[in-house]
Amino acid sequence: MERLTEDEQLTLRTGAFGAVFLVSNADPGVFAMVRESFAASGVMSGASGLVKEVLANGPLPRLPRDSTLEVESVVLPALGRAMAILRDKAPGEAQNYRSVVLTAADEVARAHKGVSPAEAEAIDRIRQALAAPA
Repeated sequence: MERLTEDEQLTLRTGAFGAVFLVSNADPGVFAMVRESFAASGVMSGASGLVKEVLANGPLPRLPRDSTLEVESVVLPALGRAMAILRDKAPGEAQNYRSVVLTAADEVARAHKGVSPAEAEAIDRIRQALAAPA
């Protein structure tokens, strides 16, 4: 397993935290956001190995705040790049990353009044980005 560069680590964090942000923003609300952030942090802190190390350390990614499309234009490609980085440098961690991101996204969606159609759509786009060959 090769060491990841700072840029590669930021790509993994951008994808993971951005995915949570996308799902959370799909059905906004202040109380929902608090519950959702707790749900996501619980999943991410329960990660293991390299994925846990990368998600728990380093700066948080800066995400666009203007529109969902702008956020998606940063986050979805980052998820694909993150999977490519892991397949190349730490193949044993790729499935771990995919699982943590999808579980966190799902937990965020379920944290407040169940999964809305908009949240389900966001999770589908995240799943597709994680599956796409980069």
